Amino acid sequence: MDRVDDVLARVREAGGRVTSTKRAVVTVVSSNADAHLTAEQIAEQVLRNLPDSHISTVYRILHELEDLGIVRHVHLGHGPSTYHLAADHHHHAVCESCGVVVELPSDLYDDVAARISADHGFELDVPHFALAGRCRSCATA
Repeated sequence: MDRVDDVLARVREAGGRVTSTKRAVVTVVSSNADAHLTAEQIAEQVLRNLPDSHISTVYRILHELEDLGIVRHVHLGHGPSTYHLAADHHHHAVCESCGVVVELPSDLYDDVAARISADHGFELDVPHFALAGRCRSCATA
């Protein structure tokens, strides 16, 4: 719960209110760090415990948390965006055959991003996308 409290302290520092729904959203995202949950999946878990909340509130909270740099969304292939805490900075590769998601080290693109910036004046937003390909199991099948 320390992590959740730390995140909510950042919300307060930015002038935001901490509601029971906001606490629930942060708790779900924090406790499912390896699950790559969609907004709908997050809402489902929140609404299970807070049935008076609304899915649109969960979406607004995710948007607010992203604007504050607390959560990030990533596109894993052609499906809906998934969310994770920004402090859990990592990249993703997704298998186009079976859908498995592989977490990649946060510094993986540093050299490529620096070169693209130096050569082309273009700043990459690498946490926003996932590499597509085939996992080891599917590639050898």
